[in-house]
Amino acid sequence: MEQQSIINAHNKQEYPPMHTCEHIVNRTMINLFGCGRAVSAHIEKKKSKLDYALPEPPGENDIAKIEETVNSVITRNLDVTTEYITQKEAVGRFDMKRLPENASDTVRIVKVGDYDECLCIGLHVKNTSEIGTFKIISHDYNDGILRIRFKLV
Repeated sequence: MEQQSIINAHNKQEYPPMHTCEHIVNRTMINLFGCGRAVSAHIEKKKSKLDYALPEPPGENDIAKIEETVNSVITRNLDVTTEYITQKEAVGRFDMKRLPENASDTVRIVKVGDYDECLCIGLHVKNTSEIGTFKIISHDYNDGILRIRFKLV
């Protein structure tokens, strides 16, 4: 399974620092706004975007707080690790809605230190020190969706 996950991730042309940063942004949004993980994501090496369902638009101070919090987590030099558990063990602990119907009984959990953990098959850095600095390029809010565009510098 690990080998297949790596092949799939390579086919998607994932950039491990950006993908790992996505995990940190997701947890930050959950912590700050009580929303779920991104409802849509487009992760690329140069720049990425994440969409979140929020009942109201965040203010500029909120946007600054997202950037500040994500960078604070990155500078903690957290190890990024994986763990394998059964789907049965994952139920109630993780959102299983995006798991493909043909997924194996064993699922992969990616942990960013003590900050975040989720089901994931993607490629990640070994430590958050490899990510760089998170910079929000722009953001907008339409029809209950906050879109954040960002890059790593």
